[in-house]
Amino acid sequence: MSSHRFERVTSRRELRQFLAFTDRLYAAEPRHVPVPRQQIRRWWRDGVPLYLLRDAAGAVVGRTTLHTDADFDAKLGRRCQLFGLTEFTESAAGPLFDAITAHADADRELLFGPVALLPNQAGGVITSGYAERGFVDSAWNPPRHVAAYEAYGFHRRFESDTWICPVTAPTRPAPASSHIEPDGARLELHHGDVRRLDEQLDLLRGMLNASFAQLGYYTPISAAQLRRQTDGLAYLLDESLLLYLTRDGLPVAFVLCVPDISEFLVRVRGDLHPVNQLRLLAARRRYRREAVLIIKGVLPQHQGRGYQRLLSAHLHHNLHTAGYTTLRSTYVGRDNPASAAQYRRLGGRPLHGYTFYAKEL
Repeated sequence: MSSHRFERVTSRRELRQFLAFTDRLYAAEPRHVPVPRQQIRRWWRDGVPLYLLRDAAGAVVGRTTLHTDADFDAKLGRRCQLFGLTEFTESAAGPLFDAITAHADADRELLFGPVALLPNQAGGVITSGYAERGFVDSAWNPPRHVAAYEAYGFHRRFESDTWICPVTAPTRPAPASSHIEPDGARLELHHGDVRRLDEQLDLLRGMLNASFAQLGYYTPISAAQLRRQTDGLAYLLDESLLLYLTRDGLPVAFVLCVPDISEFLVRVRGDLHPVNQLRLLAARRRYRREAVLIIKGVLPQHQGRGYQRLLSAHLHHNLHTAGYTTLRSTYVGRDNPASAAQYRRLGGRPLHGYTFYAKEL
């Protein structure tokens, strides 16, 4: 019988231990970028169950969440026990997975994770590229994580890659910001605007939900979820990196990049309290050399018309003009070659292999 104890986080002291565990686990590992603490605290306040695994001496040796989502169950056609924010010492992997299995809800059929809180938000495990650092909204873990999951009987789901592209001088002039399509429709380019950010994010949410509905892991993002995910974006946003196209005034395609603040998150251990937010704001020019492409999409009825390629060309020009040198992208499914092809055209390459894990209960 295991001497480990698996306990739900119920007090602020335990929440601090949950947050501090990765500080200790990755103390000498700058490649791991922590999830912002404010986000985890918000999930805890909202009732997301957080758990600690303790050894016989009471020391924290693992952590996770255990939660469910009806939309994700409907998407996969299975009753899934989701787990996320999952970290563990090398010897604690088996006991942690045992505890996750034992504490799964009785009606669950499948363990799925790690997700924070859903695959279309964050989570995952990298399966290659360990020498390359992680970045905002993406995972980094040592190789032992992959070995631990697979030794326990988890199998890979939604295998993907993150990407990295150099930002070089464009070889062609920037495309026109508007033109008339062969069928007479007017296509126009629009940029981000901090003063209209809420309105623009809601517009992007509609395109995002429609363009990603066909992906096997994707569940629609509500307005409330989007507000939580983009909380604080206004002080970070580079307006030239949020782009979308309208066709006769109706939105059809978009791309959202943000400056890569991974180095800052590592330095402050993921703690973006108000003082650190002011420090980041004051030093924001320092973090406008590398960028992260968070999401892009084209409405299904307008796919195949070159709209994403057009946005990519505008984005490349804007990145170069603003002095960025590197673009990273969150994970792209290996069953989505058209999206990956756009990074190859920019001279990009896969950065990290990426996967989620599932196991029958």
